[in-house]
Order: sequence, then structure tokens, then C-alpha cells
Amino acid sequence: MAEEPGPGTGVAEARVECYSGYTYAQEPRAFTWQGHHYAVAEIEARWRTPQGPAFRVCTDTARRFDLHYCERKDRWTVETKE
Repeated sequence: MAEEPGPGTGVAEARVECYSGYTYAQEPRAFTWQGHHYAVAEIEARWRTPQGPAFRVCTDTARRFDLHYCERKDRWTVETKE
């Protein structure tokens, strides 16, 4: 999956590793964004958008990101929250 910035949004695609128990994208565990791999240390918030599940995460390097999964496109996007 390409990691390209969204058009003027500050949002980019990412590769996300997630736990999928009874449903896909139940809980993100790690992600790769802009060539860097981040482990998710904590999920601070989770919610559902019309497109699919979303998560605010804190990484093992203390950075915060919002991860959004678009079920229709089968695509993850990431947005920095710093």
C-alpha cells in the first residue's frame, strides 16, 4: 500500500498491524508511516466514523496519532496529533 499524503489534509496512508478478534481492525498494535515503524503503547480513544473504526494512539516514542480505517476502501490513514 502506498504511503502518500492526502490532498492538502495532513493525512497520509499507512500500513497498520492490528488485532482482529471477532471483527477486523479491532485494535491497532503497530503501524508504518513515512518509512518509520511505530509500536502502539496505548489506545487513548476509540470511536466509529461512517467510514469505519478510528483510534487515537500513543506510541512507544510518546507520539500521538489518529488512525482511521476505511472499510469500503480497505485502507488505513494516519494523522499526527502533535
